[in-house]
Amino acid sequence: MTFQELGLSKELLQAVSDSGYTTPTPVQENAIPAVLNGDDVLAGAQTGTGKTAGFTLPMLHLLQAKAGKTKHIRALVLTPTRELAAQIDESVQTYGKHLPIRSTVVFGGVGINPQIAKLRRGVDILVATPGRLLDLINQGKADLSKIEFFVLDEADRMLDMGFIHDIRKILKLLPKKRQNLLFSATFSNEIKKLASGFLHNPTYIEVARNETSHQVTQVVYPVNKSQKRALLSKLISEGDWRQVLVFTKTKHGANRLTKQLESDGIGAAAIHGNKSQTARTKALAGFKAGSVRVLVATDIAARGLDIDQLPHVVNYELPHVPEDYVHRIGRTGRAGNTGEAMSLVSIDEEKLLRGIERLIKKDIPKVTIEGFEATEKLSDLPKEKPQGGGRNGGQNRGRGNSSQNNNRRSQGQKSGGGQRRPQARGR
Repeated sequence: MTFQELGLSKELLQAVSDSGYTTPTPVQENAIPAVLNGDDVLAGAQTGTGKTAGFTLPMLHLLQAKAGKTKHIRALVLTPTRELAAQIDESVQTYGKHLPIRSTVVFGGVGINPQIAKLRRGVDILVATPGRLLDLINQGKADLSKIEFFVLDEADRMLDMGFIHDIRKILKLLPKKRQNLLFSATFSNEIKKLASGFLHNPTYIEVARNETSHQVTQVVYPVNKSQKRALLSKLISEGDWRQVLVFTKTKHGANRLTKQLESDGIGAAAIHGNKSQTARTKALAGFKAGSVRVLVATDIAARGLDIDQLPHVVNYELPHVPEDYVHRIGRTGRAGNTGEAMSLVSIDEEKLLRGIERLIKKDIPKVTIEGFEATEKLSDLPKEKPQGGGRNGGQNRGRGNSSQNNNRRSQGQKSGGGQRRPQARGR
């Protein structure tokens, strides 16, 4: 299927073409016709599936007819983090560039007065995080009474971050007659209860929930906790990795690792909730531009990061929630590109690793690096020769590992032998 077959306006098709995309992803192929039909949608789609374009494109199409003719807010996209809000707003700007659509984004951590000024001038689409939106509503600066289109994105993360009460407050302010979309990577009982409260006979879409992309090569490096930092520096330096996203569990851990990498001569920056929005934006811009080689992030701060052709993701520490592993490694291997996801796993994280492997329904290959062999072995570590770091670091790590090479071959077959057409990325 092509975008031309989905029923989008010529202006939107031109914007999609300008962005270099020709083929919709599965979530776009299913969601766009449903939204254009006026249906409510309940979608199970994880990061990297193109879901943001899946609702942004049809939303713009439906709002196009009356674009710019009223001052009130006609569409609200509610999302959990500043980075994701900014990313969605960027998608609205990209795909709506040939339309007279007015949009803005509001979130905390920055001055509220410029946001108030934009709302006063009138917007068709408002992208917001819950806290700042309620601040604006309480000040009488945002009116949701004429909303035609409501999107709740990353609903599972919303609940994880404790936004359920804010969401309910916002829902009470919306008109009864409107179109609703809910996107979530997982469907807990709380998500189902929330969805049943405001979705009406929704079209249900499920795309590869809790599955890792076939474009991403995964590997586990068993290592003592005390050697993780040295191993990470070795992989980055000897592999000559120029762009690496590294995940830690805590903000303090992100700060500490950033300083350690800097002391090893590796340019790094941390991004987490305690950083100001200015600092987070600067760190991300430096990472995208290449002046920052390593971006060290916590899970919440990394939601919504969209970095073209990001080649390497490293789990410096495994997440406590297995689904977060899927989100983390989904930052690479996007839009038809290949990527590598590496996890530095110490013996105390073995239970977390087992939970991840149960979730994704496969064992992740274990490879040792010479000089960094773990004192205590993970129970299913294959008996094979340790791998040297080498000039290419992790890129050469799978040679001699038959399970990993077989996995790579199967990935190539599933992805069409490497001939990939561009796909629109929502995030």
